[in-house]
Amino acid sequence: MNFTVSEENYIKSIYHLQQYTGTVNTNALAAEMQTKAASVTDMLKKLSAKKILQYEKYKGFKLTDNGKKVALSVVRKHRLWEYFLVEKLGFEWDKVHDIAEELEHISSVELVEKLQHFLGNPSFDPHGDPIPDSNGKIPKLHQINLTALALNKTATVSSVTNQSPQMLEMLKHYSIAIGTSIKLLKHFEFDGSLEIKVLKQPACIISEQIAKNIFVHYDQ
Repeated sequence: MNFTVSEENYIKSIYHLQQYTGTVNTNALAAEMQTKAASVTDMLKKLSAKKILQYEKYKGFKLTDNGKKVALSVVRKHRLWEYFLVEKLGFEWDKVHDIAEELEHISSVELVEKLQHFLGNPSFDPHGDPIPDSNGKIPKLHQINLTALALNKTATVSSVTNQSPQMLEMLKHYSIAIGTSIKLLKHFEFDGSLEIKVLKQPACIISEQIAKNIFVHYDQ
């Protein structure tokens, strides 16, 4: 079954929202899509007719199994293209999201399979997000939030939750990227800020707001 660009965008947004809430309501989706609730309602009717959504009385709606497959297909393409743009074309990691938003709607299965093979079958995109395989299986990475890192222990940055250009620009300022070795030196109780040591950089202090968006895994 074919879907329009708009339909795929809605399906992907519903997928991301339901990761946190289980079910999604019209207002939350309208806010995510930056549109009116009436427009969302019209789209929900179309997706329901295509067996993409299921409604739970008094709770909201969520994707059917088929809906999840469609969503994961779009997510997979988006993250593969982000990987390609950063690793092969030299884009900065804070410049690729909007381009990948366009490329994710290319429907050629053969192109996507060849792209994945060309890239060496990566498991994670440049922001540390897992790349689903062709069957929708998502690789898992055991990680913790930077705020939970033990003092004076070295860990590796594995993912970033807030991937806005502003956030990624700030991380770049601190020389923090996926794969960066980082050590937590001190926790300040006053405002939750952290003193950290990154690579060969001087120790620096980052806010709790920044730290909560950074996830790490301990080095083996």
